Amino acid sequence: MRIKARLTSVGLLSALLTLCLFGGFGGAASAHTAAAAALVVLERDSGRILAEKDAHRRLPMASTTKIATAITVIDRVPDLDKRIKVPKEAVGVEGSSVYLQAGEELTYRDLLYGLMLQSGNDCAAALAYLTAGDIPKFAELMNATAEKAGAANTNFVNPHGLHHDDHYTTAYDLGRIAAYALRHPVFAEIVAAKRYAMPWAGRDYNRIIVNKNKLLHSFAGADGVKTGFTKKAGRCLVSSATRGGMTVVAVVLNCGPMFEECAGLMETAFGEYARYDLAKAATAACGVTDGKSGAAKLAAKGPLYYPLKETELGRVEYRPEAVKSLRAPVRPGQINGKMKIMLDNHLLFDADLYTMDSIEGDTVGDKLKDLIEDWAAK
Repeated sequence: MRIKARLTSVGLLSALLTLCLFGGFGGAASAHTAAAAALVVLERDSGRILAEKDAHRRLPMASTTKIATAITVIDRVPDLDKRIKVPKEAVGVEGSSVYLQAGEELTYRDLLYGLMLQSGNDCAAALAYLTAGDIPKFAELMNATAEKAGAANTNFVNPHGLHHDDHYTTAYDLGRIAAYALRHPVFAEIVAAKRYAMPWAGRDYNRIIVNKNKLLHSFAGADGVKTGFTKKAGRCLVSSATRGGMTVVAVVLNCGPMFEECAGLMETAFGEYARYDLAKAATAACGVTDGKSGAAKLAAKGPLYYPLKETELGRVEYRPEAVKSLRAPVRPGQINGKMKIMLDNHLLFDADLYTMDSIEGDTVGDKLKDLIEDWAAK
């Protein structure tokens, strides 16, 4: 396998282990690992599956739940820097905590950093109460967020991920939710942060919150997103990294060596795939009547990015459809037909085609000249 990017020490070890055990990275259906109960690797923007194993199996996901919690709040709270008081219901929640105090004044943004870096269950509860009034109503909002992100096999009942039999997702759904969240710049900024200073009531110093995601320090291009652990869920990790303009999201559920596994999966994905702008070749032409030119160039508006293996480039097809002849004058930006971009008969893009040229209509003199030339030719 050809590796395009420089490997980190963790990434190199994991990539070599993956190669030795599984013989390479043959695509979406070929990632088989004993380490994770379920996994998926997605390209963030297209949602293309780059690797998977039991990706649609329902499993608990522990604190990776908080990805949905955070983006639900970000989507619905217009002013994240608004100062609020911590509700008493959020104090003393079981599990990881930033030790919030009832009535303590913070901002939504402070709580989001405490949620995503320190994995504060108290922050999760506070955000739920402040955003929706109670936990069940906030869980409804989380499920609406999941549906919006394209997750069809997920059900949230709480904002922190403490075990509940009716609280579950799949590796694929969690990848879709993370990809959706990462497209929001505020979420992306928070999960990429390695540390954060949060005010601490009654003290003359701040809480210093350190991100639990070790890949931010060890994997080139790492920029998110969330760890998780409960006895029922095992160790869970949603990770992301960006190289060459392409962001990949890796999810492993119930995986002991979760950091190593995600590093290996992402390293392999970057070695096998690159992001291409398919709009550059999405061109066609149409006839023009009564104009100074008899043809006009058509093109799809870009960019239309899609992750491809180098061996797949030659299998991309461009199929113009419903292109009509135009009558002059023609102006740039007129829609004329569609361009279907296909890979192995699978539709990637169905893009409008636009005229690129400005073609003036024939004048009376032009038409007279044409008549004379036609007569002379006879």
